[in-house]
Amino acid sequence: MFRTLIDFGRLVRAALILARYDALIPKEFAPMVPVPVRILGRVSRIGARGKGMRPGQRLAQALAGQGPAYVKFGQLLATRPDIVGFQMAEDLGALQDRMPPFPNDVAKAQIERALNLSTEEAFASFSEPIAAASVAQVHKAQLKDGRWVAVKILRPGIEDKARKEFRAFMLGARIAEWLIRPARRMEPVKFIKTLSDAAAVELDLRIEAGSASEIAENLSEMEGVRVPDVVWDMTSRRVLTIEWIDGVAISDREGLVARGVDQPALAKLVLRTFLQQALHDGFFHADMHQGNMFVDGQGQLVLIDFGIMGRLDEQARRVFAEIIYGFIRRDYHAAAKAHFDAGYVADHYSVEAFATALRSVGEPIFGRDADRLDMSRVLQQLFDVTDVFDMHLRPELVLLQRTMVVVEGVARIIDPQINLWDTAEPTVRDYISERVGPRALLKQAKANGTAALSLFEAFPQFAAAAEEAAQQVMDGGLELSDESIDRLAAAIKGKRPKSKKGKAA
Repeated sequence: MFRTLIDFGRLVRAALILARYDALIPKEFAPMVPVPVRILGRVSRIGARGKGMRPGQRLAQALAGQGPAYVKFGQLLATRPDIVGFQMAEDLGALQDRMPPFPNDVAKAQIERALNLSTEEAFASFSEPIAAASVAQVHKAQLKDGRWVAVKILRPGIEDKARKEFRAFMLGARIAEWLIRPARRMEPVKFIKTLSDAAAVELDLRIEAGSASEIAENLSEMEGVRVPDVVWDMTSRRVLTIEWIDGVAISDREGLVARGVDQPALAKLVLRTFLQQALHDGFFHADMHQGNMFVDGQGQLVLIDFGIMGRLDEQARRVFAEIIYGFIRRDYHAAAKAHFDAGYVADHYSVEAFATALRSVGEPIFGRDADRLDMSRVLQQLFDVTDVFDMHLRPELVLLQRTMVVVEGVARIIDPQINLWDTAEPTVRDYISERVGPRALLKQAKANGTAALSLFEAFPQFAAAAEEAAQQVMDGGLELSDESIDRLAAAIKGKRPKSKKGKAA
């Protein structure tokens, strides 16, 4: 009870700050809530700041003033445009993750506790903080063997603070479900639980190290892409040590020109790197914004910061590929059928009607260069279509779509003339041919043929065992001894059964 009162106090404090920016019950959403809540919203807006700003912009400003957990909450909200809408997700995506750094002596104490080594024992040199965010800060250091590394250290007490803040969020979600009927469809309690789980993963830097290692392995054969190596013996739950790579930010167009980087080629590489991860590997960097990519001295694309990752199972990857490929070929019936085959749209709807709805999304954008195409608006329209057909989107696919919007924006900054469809087509086509097309059918047929041959070779043993069982039935009952069961199983598998003494029966 006492803890609930404390959580309620945190919630009231957060509500007052949100109200200061008209982000508690924004005027734009007032018609959607019950009258008592609408009146509360009107009162809360007295003296509010941020006039002339969009709801997402006001919310971003409000969250930025409340501390690390709230900043992270806003960033995680930005990954769920299906819930908050693409405009708000885009506004929250610009939420600056910059916080004052904690002192160097505190950082060194954290390292000593995490690694059982003093910074003097672990490193030849150790810098002041070079970047500080809501969850952690980064230092540049040199190992005793001369290698330069980036050392990421969690903020002191961040785990406990995040746990308390998310507990308050959960209380707010329960209140929202109780008070606001339209909010129930959004399942705020389930949503906060998802965000809390995601934050817990991000607060264990060993998992981030594992993600970096897995992405590096998956992309090892992709030319022009590089992922820093993890220094495992200098990594723990609260400290991540990773290879330092000098480079120029991909947002620095003048720097790219100075290095002679082929910017159209780089933009295509960014997009294809994302598609390679999502389609072929099923594990993708879900935070591929400009700050997490740069170009090294050899002209290679470098990915960093693997705190937010997405994973897709084989079915989700196949459906995603079929939908994208359907749009690329303007085969909207195929794209619609992929939705139905996956069970995303209920059978009582018409495939043809859904295909027509998808055509209304695809035709206005087909063949346009990136400078004439806003993918966030396209996906918002796609979400509107799926809402009409009562389609329930899977969270991992929404995260994938959100990441696509971010990657599209990055590619467009590098090369405003990039043609997204032409760039995506080879990667998607290769996946389709490998997993869905004739090559996949041939591979499956070969596997089926091998299984059929094994069954054919085992048929005599299987027939003999079945005949013996039938004879037992005729003689008054079937008694399956361990040996009989072994013979039947061995016959099905195509092996000769062994006697109890180990000899062939």
